[in-house]
Amino acid sequence: MNPLQFHPPSPPRLSPPRMGGRKRKADDEGRPDDNGYPEDEQMNTSPSHSPNVYNRPTPSQNRIKRQRNNVSGRPLPLSRLLETVDMNALKSILQVMCDRHPDLTGEVSSLVPRPTVSSALSTLNNYEASVRSAFPYGGNSTGDYAYNRVRPALMELLDALSDYTPHFLPPNEAQTSTSLAFLDEATNIIHRLPTWDNPVHNHSKNMAYEEIAKAWILVVQEAAKRGAGIGLHTGGWDMKLGKHVEQSEGRMQAALTQMRQSVGWMGDSGNGQRRIGGLGFSMHSTGVQVPVRSW
Repeated sequence: MNPLQFHPPSPPRLSPPRMGGRKRKADDEGRPDDNGYPEDEQMNTSPSHSPNVYNRPTPSQNRIKRQRNNVSGRPLPLSRLLETVDMNALKSILQVMCDRHPDLTGEVSSLVPRPTVSSALSTLNNYEASVRSAFPYGGNSTGDYAYNRVRPALMELLDALSDYTPHFLPPNEAQTSTSLAFLDEATNIIHRLPTWDNPVHNHSKNMAYEEIAKAWILVVQEAAKRGAGIGLHTGGWDMKLGKHVEQSEGRMQAALTQMRQSVGWMGDSGNGQRRIGGLGFSMHSTGVQVPVRSW
């Protein structure tokens, strides 16, 4: 045997291919699949089947992720804030804004709907209800104690009445029928005001009668210019004002005097016919009926 014994070279040791993707968990590395081979050895290495391609987030997922990252607290928009504000608070806010910025008063006034007779009377009735609810239970309802309890609500009602009344007077109100409709109900509110045992406490009610009488005079004078006051007579306003004077115990007599001067040229001849003043000419004196149009 040759002392120089020939040894064939051993085959090179091949290490398993290293994947360029993300690291696998320790317990997943080298784990055989159902076929008995490690999962890494049978993965397709083409770009379309690369794990990096499958794990890459889609544009929609990126957009959702960005939205979630940007979520943070923010104030409510003005429209939502106003939904939670009650009427009294909103009124106070507007008043403060106009007080701080007087130039806004005209703009706010132009945006607010014009009050109607119905809406104004509804507000005044609410003030009147507050007056009634302020009375104490039991005791003398016209004494000093009751007056002191009721006085704040009573002053609020009278202040509101003094503000709403000029709104329905000419020239701010062009329709005398609207003015008369408001004055009729406003006068009824004054009739319902309490009369106190102490005459000093009745001063505010007396002043209310005086101011409402002046308002009646102004509207009657304006109505008399239109159709010679026929609308006052045909509308029965002379009779309504007469009842108001009666309920006020004569404190509105000046208004009734003005009414008589405006429609006094029209009387009743006794048979339902209207006649002109002291001349005695009947509207039917010629035998032909003359229609009387309501202005």
